[in-house]
Amino acid sequence: LYVHNPAGSRPLNLGLDQENRVLIISGPNAGGKTTALKTLGLTSLMIQSAVPAPLDPRSRLPVFEDILANIGDEQNILEGQSTFSAHIRRIGQILKQSGPGSLVLLDELGTATDPEEGGALAVAILEHLIDKGTLTIVSSHLGVLKNWAHNHENARNASFRLGEQDRKPTYRLTLDMVGISEALVVAEQA
Repeated sequence: LYVHNPAGSRPLNLGLDQENRVLIISGPNAGGKTTALKTLGLTSLMIQSAVPAPLDPRSRLPVFEDILANIGDEQNILEGQSTFSAHIRRIGQILKQSGPGSLVLLDELGTATDPEEGGALAVAILEHLIDKGTLTIVSSHLGVLKNWAHNHENARNASFRLGEQDRKPTYRLTLDMVGISEALVVAEQA
């Protein structure tokens, strides 16, 4: 897969084993996490629709029965819907609809509320999706999810990083590495 970003297109190399049901992607803000989720979802839809996709010829993707996503903010003050309640409402729909043939993409799972409660709820959601056999890709800054993925046999970590010298996003995904948010560096550069 190739991810387009301000620095140009970069390959998104991702290989998961059959037992990997959850991938937690962490790293800096504006580092590529959400773009990676969108790229995975759109590329999967392209392949399943017989649309040529920017893949290495050796790439293999499963055929999914459903591709379900919660990406972005659907807050609606007029309807009394906060960012958190909008996320939870959509995640509830995803939990009902998903199954062993589904790809679920969750952006910033467990955020927009108390981090401890959000983290505990996020772990429960991910364990439920594992029990259903669903392939789930999540972006997160929450330490509890990174630790959970490190210790769970069906989960895996991946991360994006900032460059060592220029402290700019590299847009390179590294498997089995936990990323840090780099909030102070990102704020300083803003």
